[in-house]
Amino acid sequence: MMITMIGVGVQRPGDGKTEVVHQTSFVKGFTAVTNIAFAYCGHPAFFGFISEMKNPRDYPKSLFMLQGFEIVMYTIISAVIYNYAGKGVTSPALGSTGPILRKVSYGIAMPTIVIAGVVLGHVAIKNVYVRLFRHTDIMHKRNFRGIGAWVGLALAFWVIAWVIAEAIPVFNNLLSLVSALFASWFSFGLPGIFWLYMHWGDYFTSPKKILLTMANVGLAIIGTTICVCGLWVSGVAIHNDGSKSSFSCANNA
Repeated sequence: MMITMIGVGVQRPGDGKTEVVHQTSFVKGFTAVTNIAFAYCGHPAFFGFISEMKNPRDYPKSLFMLQGFEIVMYTIISAVIYNYAGKGVTSPALGSTGPILRKVSYGIAMPTIVIAGVVLGHVAIKNVYVRLFRHTDIMHKRNFRGIGAWVGLALAFWVIAWVIAEAIPVFNNLLSLVSALFASWFSFGLPGIFWLYMHWGDYFTSPKKILLTMANVGLAIIGTTICVCGLWVSGVAIHNDGSKSSFSCANNA
């Protein structure tokens, strides 16, 4: 991302006009909202990480640091790239520079992209694996059955992921769909619902609880809104971009 920021700053591919408020359609506007929500949807991995820590009570500190750096980094990078690339910002933003810098950026970022995908895939596969074999001794043995089950789940997971990615060839629309289906609940809806469930009957016992109740009801409403509206706009966007060929090697970013 540093290469991309420096590249757009030098090349200035945009028209130099930065708009704080831009008139656009609901579909394009809410697609942008779902893409922002997708950037913060690492929540499914939190449970797996905290369960493997020696001292789980230290996890909130590491989570606070992660989210703090994440918000600052995302805000600065997006603001700089948009300021210099303008309406020409691509999705992913690594493609906003010229051909040579674009290749350099992707080449350097490729290990991180692969690792990020593998980590998320590992979390999903592990959740399924634990659910299937949690009451057996298969999880604790390195035998043919245990390793075979893991390899089979991993193979099935990556085949399904590849089919979905190729069937919806427009990167931006795919992110919007995934965000509407999962990020809406993992990042917003479910945390609010979990809090309301854990504090059932104590919503109005103190001013602090009243504020927290309102905040978590708001989270549940936000999650529901992103899910419903996100599914609609992603469906419309996928339909409108039907000209993009599925299962091809074309650049559909």
